[in-house]
Amino acid sequence: RRFILGEWVAAEGRVYDFWDESMAGQLPEGPGQHWCISCDYGTVNPASFGLWGEWEGRWYRVAEYYYDARREGHQKTDEEYAEALERLAGGREIELVVVDPSAASFIEVLRRKGWWVRKAENDVLSGIRLTSDLLKAGKIVICEGCADCLREMESYEWVNDGSGHDVPRKENDHAMDEMRYFAMSVAAGHGTMPTACAVTRTTNWRGAAER
Repeated sequence: RRFILGEWVAAEGRVYDFWDESMAGQLPEGPGQHWCISCDYGTVNPASFGLWGEWEGRWYRVAEYYYDARREGHQKTDEEYAEALERLAGGREIELVVVDPSAASFIEVLRRKGWWVRKAENDVLSGIRLTSDLLKAGKIVICEGCADCLREMESYEWVNDGSGHDVPRKENDHAMDEMRYFAMSVAAGHGTMPTACAVTRTTNWRGAAER
């Protein structure tokens, strides 16, 4: 109604309304060329980490870690989340960890443990547009095993904030946020990935990561 009929109407419905469960992918054969992790940090709210691997210029979200403190009845510390990230990496050569820019204490813990960390770009609406374009083009693919990310894809919705602006509802958005961080900070792509170093955690990604 906005773009065809020119009507000024509020957004409603799913953010990624083009998404269909048939778009979920499978892990490609062979070793990934590059590996990154994206993180949306939460203490009371859920924390979501996505493991991304690149095959021939296409990024696959191959595995995830998702922890809901309210549901589990126990909050985790930064150290415990760092251990979860280590397990998610599974010994792979992680070239960059992209983290929610507001998670200062978690970022510091990761840096002290030797991970290369980048504070994510966090323009929500631009990030959603970019993520939509990358999903439609098949440049980022969510694999079938990422159950919480796939669940959020179906329930991530627009809402009017009362001042005439359309914003995503702050529910079912934790995997959606870290997917958006990854899209803007990595998958959009500027330049080439470096050759992985023998010591994984000292690999600087595109010269732009912060330690």
